[in-house]
Amino acid sequence: MDIIDANEFDRMKELKDFDDTKTGIKGLVDAGITGIPNIFMRPVNELSDDKINFSLSDVHLPVVDLSQIQLPERRRAIVDEVKAASSEWGFFRLVNHGVPHSMMEDLLQAIRVFHEGDPEEKKQLYSRDTKRNLIYYCNYSFYHLRSLSWRDSFAVMSHMSNPLELPAACRNAIWEYRKQMRELGDLLLELLSEALGLKPQHLIEMECGKKHDLVCHYHPPCPEPDLTWGSTQHRDPFFLTVLLQDQVGGLQVLHKDHWVDVKPVPGSFVVNIGDFLQIVSNNKFRSVEHRVQASRVGPRVSAALFITTESGPSEKVFGPIKELVSEENPSLYGDSRPSEYFSLFQQKKIS
Repeated sequence: MDIIDANEFDRMKELKDFDDTKTGIKGLVDAGITGIPNIFMRPVNELSDDKINFSLSDVHLPVVDLSQIQLPERRRAIVDEVKAASSEWGFFRLVNHGVPHSMMEDLLQAIRVFHEGDPEEKKQLYSRDTKRNLIYYCNYSFYHLRSLSWRDSFAVMSHMSNPLELPAACRNAIWEYRKQMRELGDLLLELLSEALGLKPQHLIEMECGKKHDLVCHYHPPCPEPDLTWGSTQHRDPFFLTVLLQDQVGGLQVLHKDHWVDVKPVPGSFVVNIGDFLQIVSNNKFRSVEHRVQASRVGPRVSAALFITTESGPSEKVFGPIKELVSEENPSLYGDSRPSEYFSLFQQKKIS
């Protein structure tokens, strides 16, 4: 018979009591809290560990400019930019991408409207079951985290095909954005394929971009931002992420053992390599740690488009692309199933 530590029991009870409200962090803020609950507290040893806990504000993400991409010489230059950024940083800022600025702003406003809307309507969507088309939740790996992130999320899963399922207040903005981003996502996979020395359709034909899950994050103002994170330090267990963020800021990327502030730039996206793209590229591209600082200012709103493959009974296995493996560059990874990998990631068994 397993013996459960009393402190762990109290923590599990606090987690369950909070989760059962189905109102997320927004519910806590609306109730007028002046301090954060224990389940959001960073561990004491983490608070005292400043080894790489300072940030650099004078170092900037590389920028990839998609203007005039239809010109062959310009496209080759863009591919070189993507290759350098993906191998050296694992992150880049994307500008002149063709997505209207008004569409980006409409989506951010729609996210605010949803999260600040009727709590009873949101409760109907509260779940972490990704087989559902729409889910609203606080921290996906809720019961596996040492400390929770100060963040609520609304996910529109890739298999959602009927716009009428979306809440009316945010329906049009989300639906139109998803359609526009499918085209941009495919273009990015083409450029990444070319950056690996492969034909443009290679990653698409591998089904690396079959799913586009849109996760809409909402970080309410935090009364004690130094004691928690807006999003804890992590890598993304997908192929690619395309992030739209508002002007509040707080995103940081780990680069050469220092945290680099990623300041918001209107009209731009932040793109990052996920774990599975690092795997199939055989480490030619890097998936790197990133985090979001909590803040008294807010809410902070963002939309992460996770580009990944299908999971389930018929899912493919992925390992290093054979064209990238040789005697000089042996395979660094075995084959992995995305669902198994994501399950381990969720349980925090992947370092």
